[in-house]
Amino acid sequence: MKPGSGTLARDIEQLKKRLGFSGPWSARLIEAMTHRSYAVENNLPYDNQRLEFLGDAVLEIILTEYLFLLYPSAPEGEMTKIRSALVRESALAGLARKLELGTYLLTGRGEREAGGAARESTLADLFEAMLGAFYLDAGFDEVKRFVLELVREEFPDPRGMLASLNPKGMLQEYSQRRWGQTPEYTVLRMTGPEHLPQYDVEVHLRNYVATGHATSRKHAESEAARNLYNYLAREEMEK
Repeated sequence: MKPGSGTLARDIEQLKKRLGFSGPWSARLIEAMTHRSYAVENNLPYDNQRLEFLGDAVLEIILTEYLFLLYPSAPEGEMTKIRSALVRESALAGLARKLELGTYLLTGRGEREAGGAARESTLADLFEAMLGAFYLDAGFDEVKRFVLELVREEFPDPRGMLASLNPKGMLQEYSQRRWGQTPEYTVLRMTGPEHLPQYDVEVHLRNYVATGHATSRKHAESEAARNLYNYLAREEMEK
């Protein structure tokens, strides 16, 4: 049976075991797997949108506390950016795929034919709805355990996610905050034909150096900045 078909494609008991809670579950987990399109098509009085709302709030408080303790010297603005990176649509959809939540999703025919069970926005919402049901049935401590195990496995250094969004900006913000200095970029060499050049760029910051290689100077600088930022973030965590 295809993901998102008229009945659950997989036994919901499999999902319960995967979530690792041995206590009693209510019908809320089925509700969390019910897309609005399926509810409308089958005249159901519920869908997973309310649980998504709850799960979003539960996830925010778990991640806020986690980042607060993980990065004791990080300012509020940086922690906010890290949390935003962790809860962005693509990140949550990735967690939903890891759990194969799409194979449990109930969708209406139109949504199913449009590939809704694989859509990132749908999967991200589904993950939050699942957390909402988990929280109501298992309690905060259990859902916190589950979320942190998942996050630590998939994102061992959440701070490093910022470098994938705007590496040069994040490196500059970090260096200004820590040392009051600005990184300096140098083109080491440009090779290849004119229509397909290759750039090697080096970034200097105090006694630190990192390099980047790409088909444009801009992208090479971004790669160098990402490499240096990730190194500095790991170094700070290990202190």
